[in-house]
Amino acid sequence: MTTRRHLVASAVLLAAAFAAQAQSYPSKPVRLVVPFAPGGTTDIIARVVAEKLGPNLGGTVIVENKSGGGGIVGATEISRAAPDGYTIGMATVSTTAANPAINPQVSYDPLTSFTAITNIAATPNVIAVHPSFPAKDYKAFLAEIQSKPGKYSFASSGTGGIGHLQMELYKSLTKTFVTHIPYRGAGPALNDVVAGQVPIIFDNLPSALPFIKDGRLIPIVVAAPQRVAGLPNVPTFAEVGLAPVNRMAYYGIHGPANMPKELVDKIHAAVKKTVEMPDVKKRIEDTGSIIVANTPAEFSKQIQDELVTYKKVVQLQRLKLD
Repeated sequence: MTTRRHLVASAVLLAAAFAAQAQSYPSKPVRLVVPFAPGGTTDIIARVVAEKLGPNLGGTVIVENKSGGGGIVGATEISRAAPDGYTIGMATVSTTAANPAINPQVSYDPLTSFTAITNIAATPNVIAVHPSFPAKDYKAFLAEIQSKPGKYSFASSGTGGIGHLQMELYKSLTKTFVTHIPYRGAGPALNDVVAGQVPIIFDNLPSALPFIKDGRLIPIVVAAPQRVAGLPNVPTFAEVGLAPVNRMAYYGIHGPANMPKELVDKIHAAVKKTVEMPDVKKRIEDTGSIIVANTPAEFSKQIQDELVTYKKVVQLQRLKLD
């Protein structure tokens, strides 16, 4: 009986400590780790949100880019941080589903090494080409790469990232072959495709869109529920008969495992308030993204579902790391 009283008393004290910690949080700057190089969609959305998240949280949020390994380096750093809310990070399909599905050496478990907080936004993905590429629409693009296997290469944000895995799935379904050129993030990959060093890129639309609008990239096909308003002549993968590739990316926030619920709730509320601000909402939606801002439980379930999906893709298509 005494032991039980001690356990109850300890639980009460622990709950009180967590509540007090949440009340005083943040008492120092919060790091928002982006597991990719500057210039990609993950970085764009992180910086748009971080700018107003600090004031809504009652402190300062500093964005830090930790690129490498298709997002593994940054995700590993997030997973190994103290669960005190001072290190949180961007959670992407690449780091929580695609990369772990294809890479057995990933140093974290996407389902147990993190605390899901919220999915900020869902974004379309796009295959785009340099203007010098001989094809300018989907039908001509497919005919070109089918007729010349091995001649062309494509850039992605990194080995095991969503761009890599979705393109490999596309190749398997269309029985085509283009060589994968991995980068340390979408920013460097885009730079080389825009410069004509690599002819094709599979990227998230927000980071590719400015180059598309400037005519420095030609969009071929998008992964989205319907055609993107700003690209009315570009079909979706579903329209061209490739529904399995028609998957949007997510850009959320998570922290290390075992974060106290009070902290998670406080960060979640601040992020939700931030993305509902008209200027932040507009800046994110202008990239072609859709605001989600779901609950921690909903985001956790979404991560589980994507991991299952990409594990099936890897198994069915017999994909392996280069």
